[in-house]
Amino acid sequence: MSRKMPRFARVAGVTAIGAVAVVAMALPASAHVTVSPQSAPAGGYVQLSFNVPSESDTASTTKLDVQFPSADPIASVAVQPKAGWTYEVKSGAPSRPVTDDDGNKIVQVVNEITWTATGPGIKPGEFDTFVVSAGPLPTDAKSVSFKALQTYSDGSVVRWIDESQAGQAEPEHPAPTVTLTAASDGTASTTAATPAPAAAPATAKADDTARGLGIAGLVVGVVGLAAAGLALASSRRRSHTGG
Repeated sequence: MSRKMPRFARVAGVTAIGAVAVVAMALPASAHVTVSPQSAPAGGYVQLSFNVPSESDTASTTKLDVQFPSADPIASVAVQPKAGWTYEVKSGAPSRPVTDDDGNKIVQVVNEITWTATGPGIKPGEFDTFVVSAGPLPTDAKSVSFKALQTYSDGSVVRWIDESQAGQAEPEHPAPTVTLTAASDGTASTTAATPAPAAAPATAKADDTARGLGIAGLVVGVVGLAAAGLALASSRRRSHTGG
């Protein structure tokens, strides 16, 4: 018995280490600054929700700076007011001709939006969302990226500006990106209306819930592996004792 217990313990220990490793790998993926939805029809209008978690254990997020694409400018952007935060919109001339829904030439487009906390900001372990309505989305691009700078109360800045490359692993600090899908005949009429602002928190909660369920699924799977390992060790112990 005394010689068999260490082997039994080793099986359980290795399985437990595997569980910790799997969960540790799953958690960082949900800590990025992201944008929802992840895809939208080209040429349409969309409500964009920038989802911002505070990754620091000691500092709060106090500022978010989102840069809008210059190569593929978006003609119209409206910001949803947010309690506890102020915002500043910086505009400029588009890098190429842009027109509105009526074909009128747009001379000013949004280049950058900066949200600044007037209170405690986003505390460690919490997240928040920042919502805008934007459009029309480009029709001659596969995606649009919104580079973001996240500033913490201790002065540190995390730059979410790296663009993902096809066939390569996701960069450490990926820029929030929306993939553009083929525009349908009804895109202009079905997406031109500004979406209801109240939908943003629900979207963010859905994303957060989905990530939570995914992590929970991994944990359940690892627990199952642990149970199988313990059963195997127990079976081997009984076979050696003649039971």
